Amino acid sequence: MEQHESKSGGSQLLKQYLESHQVAAELVAPGVSMPTVPLAAAALGVEPARVVKSILFQGKKDATVVALAVAPGDARVVAAKVAAALGISQLKLASPQTVLSSTGYEVGGVPPVGHTTRVPTVVDKRVLGSEFVFGGGGDEEHMLRIAPDDIVRLTGAVTADITTELETGPTSP
Repeated sequence: MEQHESKSGGSQLLKQYLESHQVAAELVAPGVSMPTVPLAAAALGVEPARVVKSILFQGKKDATVVALAVAPGDARVVAAKVAAALGISQLKLASPQTVLSSTGYEVGGVPPVGHTTRVPTVVDKRVLGSEFVFGGGGDEEHMLRIAPDDIVRLTGAVTADITTELETGPTSP
């Protein structure tokens, strides 16, 4: 059976990648588990838009086709927009097994860079508006502070509008 990084080993794998590629990025460990954007934003003291999510998709008809979307935490990624930006047809969310085998990281800790295989990547244009963002840090206890330009450079990403606003529901007066 093939061995993959464990949840605790993900941040070490990412740290090694950052060092070997001389990336001016920082792993941050606030001391709490941060498997979701709201938990990460609260732990880091930043707006959810500063936390980027890295979502892996796979082909609906061909499960060997994968694509990564990097988007602001306060937006919903639209699979059809990701597919169009990368010239891939019909994507769906990847299974946890596909996420691990394609990126080297488990769901909840997938960073925007440093994957064990080259994955076609699209970065939402809204991510580029910040000097730095926080993305998955390899596991649920770490976040990666990184410049959006480094994400694009390291992944060879295309940039496109791949999101829609999250529905927040009615507000009371």
